[in-house]
Amino acid sequence: MIVAIDGPAGVGKSSIAKMLAEKSTFTYLNSGSFYRAYTYLHQQTGKDVTDLAGVLATAQEVQLRLIDGHIHVNGIDIEDKLRTKEVDAVVARVSAYPPLRSYVNEQLKEIAHGEDMIVEGRDITTVVFPDAELKIYFDAKPEIRAERRFKQNPEGTTYEEVLAGVKARDEIDRNKAVGALKQAEDALYIDTSYLTMEEVCEKVLSAVFALKMG
Repeated sequence: MIVAIDGPAGVGKSSIAKMLAEKSTFTYLNSGSFYRAYTYLHQQTGKDVTDLAGVLATAQEVQLRLIDGHIHVNGIDIEDKLRTKEVDAVVARVSAYPPLRSYVNEQLKEIAHGEDMIVEGRDITTVVFPDAELKIYFDAKPEIRAERRFKQNPEGTTYEEVLAGVKARDEIDRNKAVGALKQAEDALYIDTSYLTMEEVCEKVLSAVFALKMG
């Protein structure tokens, strides 16, 4: 069974998806980690990360493995390398590159085939797993998402800068030529603005339980 989760940056997808995986027998899969991994690995080569065809070439040269929800390359866990300022600064544009999206999407489908998985990203319900048994769209006000992000990483930046970054990321995500962020018509919409992670989890788990019982 695939539980597909979409939503804008800072809405709590990753934290909630991880909690859902912990509270169930499902495996956690974050599509954004693949784009971050390829961005990071390309940066490590010293090559120009704005050369998107070059990033795709880097991606095709390495093999990512998902172990306990973490991205591994050559047996090394690189999960803690994927959310640096250097990666944050360019990953939105890297992930907007259609050939790379196609490449990542095929990997996601291969990994999830025949498995019980919680998969989260920006176009999971609409492009990657349009036939997922359960589709969910998380949303929250930009100001609240920025506040969450600011509290996570308060050093060296202001709330206003974080808010501007959130709005800029939304603009990029919603206007991608391929895999643009949008709510699937049959997705369960949950506004997380004033809900705790536990409350959101209960809503999702109730929907999963209803499907399995049905």
